[in-house]
Amino acid sequence: MSLFCKLKRNIFFNFFCVLRAQTRPQRATPVALWRTGLLLSFLSLSACLEQDCVLGIMGRPVSVPCFYPEILTYGNFSIEWRRNDELVLRTEWEEDVNMGVWSMNSAKISTDAALTGNLSLELPTVDPTDDKMYYRLFLISVENQSAPLCTVCLRIAASFSSPLLQRQEAAPGDETAFLCHSSGGFPEPAVHWLINDTEEPPEGSVRTLAASLPDSHLYNVTSHLTLNVSKDSRVSCIIENQSMNQTLTSTSYGVQSNTVVGRASQAMWIFSTGLCVVVGIMVMVGVAYQIHLDRISKRRKDEYHDQRSNRGYRRRHLYDKEAEAMKPQPKETDV
Repeated sequence: MSLFCKLKRNIFFNFFCVLRAQTRPQRATPVALWRTGLLLSFLSLSACLEQDCVLGIMGRPVSVPCFYPEILTYGNFSIEWRRNDELVLRTEWEEDVNMGVWSMNSAKISTDAALTGNLSLELPTVDPTDDKMYYRLFLISVENQSAPLCTVCLRIAASFSSPLLQRQEAAPGDETAFLCHSSGGFPEPAVHWLINDTEEPPEGSVRTLAASLPDSHLYNVTSHLTLNVSKDSRVSCIIENQSMNQTLTSTSYGVQSNTVVGRASQAMWIFSTGLCVVVGIMVMVGVAYQIHLDRISKRRKDEYHDQRSNRGYRRRHLYDKEAEAMKPQPKETDV
């Protein structure tokens, strides 16, 4: 227990002693004052126990602290880390030489723990099943005497997703429904609603359900708000994870949000229209260019056929002349 908590405990103890001495002759008042003091003492002790706990973020490594410099005076000894009654780690030293380590789930301590007195337990990861577990370190000397050196509680936390807020518009005069959803966090969060950043919704208008997933023990939280609000009202859903000191907020801006959606839709329509026009122009240009290429190709084919026809005609004409020249001439006779 920290020095602050010990001091606070002593103050409350002295308060009880003085209170009991001063009010002993009376009967009615001492009972009320005694109950008040007992409540304050309980809250103080709970706060001290909460401060002594170590916060572990799910999915991240965490160190369970324990420092015992007096261990340097021991020659042969072994230590055990236990989670409640379950053995987590055991290791043995002989003359400052580590003789081996047995651990569960890859838990470990510093290799020079016997030289530095730092016996902190290093956990590679934690999950919600470790929440509010107590880790204790026991020293086992050669005389087989066991003594708890450190007792540390572990609190587990996991971040929630950013809340998704949906607004269902209703007919004039009817109530408007809001749905807020967040998931994947631990422990169970506190859910708050605000109207126009300051006003709380009326009692009975909010229904909140937090469900723990059986496979991961993480929480999914869904909150419903139903009330009469104007269209220009701002409604905020707040997810508060007190263990991590994390606050997530999502706000519905009423008409402003609708205006933003309308502007976005209008911009999308303009963009789609412009894109269609550009694509149409590109298609027309492509078709015109293809027609131009087809005409050029056809003209070249016609020219090629004309050239081949002219060459064939010339060859036939030369062949006819040669054939005519090679014909024998008839001989003239006197007969």
